[in-house]
Order: sequence, then structure tokens, then C-alpha cells
Amino acid sequence: MSNAGSMSSIPKQTIIFDFDGVIHSYVSGWQGVDVIPDPPVPGIKDVIKELRGEGYEVVVVSTRCYYDGGIEAIEKYLKRNNIEVDRVTGEKPPAIVTVDDRAICFSGKAEGLVDEIKRFKPWMKKREGLSDTVEKLRKKGLTVE
Repeated sequence: MSNAGSMSSIPKQTIIFDFDGVIHSYVSGWQGVDVIPDPPVPGIKDVIKELRGEGYEVVVVSTRCYYDGGIEAIEKYLKRNNIEVDRVTGEKPPAIVTVDDRAICFSGKAEGLVDEIKRFKPWMKKREGLSDTVEKLRKKGLTVE
């Protein structure tokens, strides 16, 4: 039996969000699977809410999920910060786009890719990215060590 043409047969388009460094600001670095001390990246809650409101499925994917208690720790963090997503997993599902702090957007040309990979730093390791985020967190009365 086919549901061709019905709205219920059209799957939601999935957007993957990495957890550490994209949702969790991760300015303190790795503290343990269930230790997630930093606040969310400013504005990320609104982005996720807007995308879900437009009908996208938002899936959080994290290597943290490979550890016992990892999924539960992320779910607890999301709930504590009132961030609603569709699911949390360690497995990357098919998606239209991935938002990740540790990725290089491939340009279609391999030339220079080795050097780009060797020079790569996530935003929180770049001085300007970290200082901007730390300043925003301090303005909210939060401290970052």
C-alpha cells in the first residue's frame, strides 16, 4: 500500500547538531562523560527551536554517546537548559546538513586539503572565537575557568 502524495509520507528533513562545541559551549574541555559544566553556545537554543518549528528533525550526535551514561548526560543537559531536540544518538543518520565544530566544509577540490586538515582548529581553540564566547558568557554573569 502506497501513501504517495500524502503529507504523512514525506519524511522530515534531518539536521544533525554535534553536542560539544555546538550546543554545549565546551570552553572547559572534556571533564568526563557526565560532567557538562559549560552553558549552551549563545543563541543555539533559538536556532534549534526555529528549525524544529519549520518542521526539521533535529538530531544531536556525539561521541559522548559511545560511553555508558553519555546519552543520558546529554539528555539531562538539554532538559536543564530547555533545549528540545528530536533525538540524541552516537550514530550519524542520513541528513541534509551537519553542524559540527570539528569539520571542514569540502570545496570539491582536494588540492590543499592535507594542509587545511593539519592547520585545523575548532572555534573554541581559536583565540577570537573563544574570547567572543567567554565575553558573552561573562555578560550573562557566568564564569568560565
